[in-house]
Amino acid sequence: MKRSRAALLAGAVLAACTTLWAGFPAAQGAETPGFHIQDGRLLDANNQEFVLRGVNHAHTWYPDKTDQALKDIKAAGANSVRVVLSTGDQWTKNDAADVSHVVDQCKQNKLICVLEAHDTTGYGEAGAAVSLDKAVDYWVGIKDAVVGQEKYVMVNIGNEPHGNSTYAAWTNDTTSAIGRLREAGFDHTLVVDAPNWGQDWTFTMRDNAADVFAADPDKNTLFDVHMYGVYDTPAEVSDYLNTFVDAKLPITVAEFGNKHSDGDPDEDAIMKTTQSLDLGYMGWSWSGNGGGVEYLDLVQGFDANQMTDWGKRLFDGADGIKATAKEASVFG
Repeated sequence: MKRSRAALLAGAVLAACTTLWAGFPAAQGAETPGFHIQDGRLLDANNQEFVLRGVNHAHTWYPDKTDQALKDIKAAGANSVRVVLSTGDQWTKNDAADVSHVVDQCKQNKLICVLEAHDTTGYGEAGAAVSLDKAVDYWVGIKDAVVGQEKYVMVNIGNEPHGNSTYAAWTNDTTSAIGRLREAGFDHTLVVDAPNWGQDWTFTMRDNAADVFAADPDKNTLFDVHMYGVYDTPAEVSDYLNTFVDAKLPITVAEFGNKHSDGDPDEDAIMKTTQSLDLGYMGWSWSGNGGGVEYLDLVQGFDANQMTDWGKRLFDGADGIKATAKEASVFG
């Protein structure tokens, strides 16, 4: 078919523009469905690196405190909150309607929401704890509360899913849980806790993280170590975290304290090292601790005006939340 000179010229210009555009990389900030991992780093939906700087809140035990607590946590400077939920196996189940409300409140306060199922804590050693498989059943059951919220929510499959006796099963259990959630349609960043009550003193998570990450069809798994008495020297903190960084595997410290019943964690080293490596940290916990660990409260009695010494250290001290937290770009 014959084409006019004008049409030929227009086609040449279009071809030139297409060739020129093809020479540029994909536009930075182009949206993806939600949080994702790239080269061992956590990126938000705008492809901006996001570093967790937040606290834990025990929603499942104090649901009536949550709305105000989230406002106060944000006002104190945090950019994220890790929210304790129950599958209904050990404590009262947080159903889809309740979880939807929590997510809405997090978004209203411009806090990234890391939702965790707590009933798995110490599985194999703690008698009432349930398996990661049971936790997956829970997430699938409340799927409507979190699917579509990938820009604002990360799913922490199960808290500290093995104690100190069955930790060898962690790799298979975690891989299976990730696979089931992906098959069920969860495209979120999935956060997986270490065994050994979260502290991974056996290095089970550290030594198997690459295989677990590779098995995730979305390659969107964030590893989570909890640092308490096992991490009582700067060298132990640095060696553990740098192993992940050197391997370009994503790691965060989603629980730590300034002291604990199992020893004296080096909170200064934890905060300094994570800051120097651009890794996340989340202190345990806002308020409501009992059973002899009341010293882990960041504020007394859920009163933001009664910040404890631990709270002052975490929020106001060197490498603290106020000095280092940056709000997620998805809040614009």
